[in-house]
Amino acid sequence: MNSAAVNPVLVEATRGGIAESLHRGALAIVDADGGTVLSIGDVQRPVFARSAVKVLQALPLVTSGAADTFGLGDEELALACASHNGEARHAATAAAMLAKAGLDADALECGTHWPRYEPAQRELAARGVPLSPLHNNCSGKHAGFVCVGCLMARAQGRDAREFVRGYVWPEHPVMREITASIADATGTDLSQAPMGIDGCSIPTYGIALAALARAFARVATGVGLSRERAQAAARLRAAVAKAPWFVAGTGRFDTRVMQRLGERVFCKVGAEGVFCAALPEAGVGVAIKIDDGNTARAAEVVMAAVIEARVRLDDAERGFVHGLSELTLKNWNGIEVGALRASATLRRALQT
Repeated sequence: MNSAAVNPVLVEATRGGIAESLHRGALAIVDADGGTVLSIGDVQRPVFARSAVKVLQALPLVTSGAADTFGLGDEELALACASHNGEARHAATAAAMLAKAGLDADALECGTHWPRYEPAQRELAARGVPLSPLHNNCSGKHAGFVCVGCLMARAQGRDAREFVRGYVWPEHPVMREITASIADATGTDLSQAPMGIDGCSIPTYGIALAALARAFARVATGVGLSRERAQAAARLRAAVAKAPWFVAGTGRFDTRVMQRLGERVFCKVGAEGVFCAALPEAGVGVAIKIDDGNTARAAEVVMAAVIEARVRLDDAERGFVHGLSELTLKNWNGIEVGALRASATLRRALQT
């Protein structure tokens, strides 16, 4: 059955007093034992998790010992979990991670694109700085993969640059380690899951929303993870809470929320309307999929509504988060033209 026909409307865009656009989707909130706290829509349909699971992909950076061996700090660990704007400090931090492992940007296999943050694009153009893989929004994650590969190469007495070549392919030792980390956290046999290729060229797997939410509950609590992975998850959450700008960047939802709420929320957006979060105080994980793939207009609104309902907030924080779940829309002349808001269906479900 087509999920778009059965999933409820989670977000509405209004204009002139009526709903102009409707965004349907599914939401799972699950505890670390796999118990369902809230389920809306089809949470068993496999979805490609995309960049929402970068914290799971970063666990081997810590558990392998690479983070300690190469002396990575909070900003670098946060960048390993990031889909960043490609601002100058993002690129410089990715370069620093590679330098500590003895390599440079040529080792990255994520591809090259212009920074998605327009001021960063203009800055590069004005300075005549050539684009490189460091500006890719996934460069921090890939720098983390390279660090893991360099440590593997060192243990085997092999040349690091040669060893890490092709690390994006499923059969490479680095990617096998990354895949095992995701499989363990989600409790999913990824050898039987749909597999695609992500925008940064690594494998991405079709995983049920309920399983993704359980993985983030495990990241939130450590329950269900090995001692080493639980400690790594706690370290990564703490790093992101200390350096949230590095996990996204100027003006971005993830950065803004984690700057304001600290370790109460770890949230990570993915492409095509996927969004996941760990809520440590509640001991739960959250996974969202918007059917039409809309992230900024829809998935972020749903996540804000979840945080508003499920996270301890003071009055000022509640006002801040409510402003992300009920947005006033204005045109280019600053005239109010409508709203983007969590649907009544979603609000009622979150109150239960």
